[in-house]
Amino acid sequence: MATETNLSTNGVEPVVTGPVMQARRVGRGPAIWLAGDPEDLKPWMDRGAAGIVTNTVVLNDMVKKYGQIKDVVQRYLDITDRPVVVEVDGHSTDELLDVSHYFTRLSDQIIIKIPCTVHGLGAFRRLAEEGIETYCTTVFSLPQAAAVAQAGATHVLPFCEPVKQMGGDPTKLVRECVQMFAGWENRPYITAALVRSVETAYAALRDGADGIIIFWPIFQEMMEHPLTDTWNETFMGEWVAMHEAGLLEGVPVRLD
Repeated sequence: MATETNLSTNGVEPVVTGPVMQARRVGRGPAIWLAGDPEDLKPWMDRGAAGIVTNTVVLNDMVKKYGQIKDVVQRYLDITDRPVVVEVDGHSTDELLDVSHYFTRLSDQIIIKIPCTVHGLGAFRRLAEEGIETYCTTVFSLPQAAAVAQAGATHVLPFCEPVKQMGGDPTKLVRECVQMFAGWENRPYITAALVRSVETAYAALRDGADGIIIFWPIFQEMMEHPLTDTWNETFMGEWVAMHEAGLLEGVPVRLD
C-alpha cells in the first residue's frame, strides 16, 4: 500500500506510514484481525475487527471454492473498507516483488504478507522503500524477528499454536519481541499469528502483542464468559421489568 515514508527505524529508512501504522497514533489498543471465508466474515466486519488477514492455505481453499485468486481477493475487499492482508509467495526476491505489486495495484486497502525467508528480506527492504506496508509471517525465533524488522517489515508475526502443539510456550516469542523492540523509535507491530484458541489469544494479549489473528469462531468465543452470561441476564431482567412497568416510555424497546 503506497503511502508517505517519512519515519525511520533502527537502520531502515524510509518506513511506511500506511493505514495500520497511522492507526497506531490513535492509541486504540490491540487489534483483532480475522481470517476465514469471506462469506463467513461478512457479518463480523462491522463489529470492530481491524481487518482481514489471509494465508496461502486459506487462499488455496478459497480459489477452489470461488475461482481465480483475483476474484477471491475482490470478495474480501467487497465486504470491508478496512485493510485486507494478502499473503504471497515466490522463489526469489524479484518474484515476491512482482507478485506484491500485482496485488497492491488492485486496491489501496491491500497489505502484503510475505514468509520469513532470505528472499523475503530483500522484498521487505524494497517494499519499505516504496512505502508499502508488509507483514512477515512464519516467524519462530527472535533472530528471525530482528532480521525481518531490520529489513523493513512493518509487522512481525510470531507463530503461536504450532509451538504449543510441540509442548512449548506459545507466546514466549511475543514477550521476547516486545522486550527487544521496546527501544526502537518506530518499532514494527508484533501481531500474534495462528492463534486458534481463546487461551492463546489471552496469553498473546497479556504478553503485549499489538494484535492477534484469529478465525471468526474464536472471535465469538472470546466474548463468552459464564459471569458475563449471568450478569447480562440480570441486567436484561431489570430492563424488561422497567419496560413492563411502563417506565421506558418513548424508548424503542424490542423484546423479540
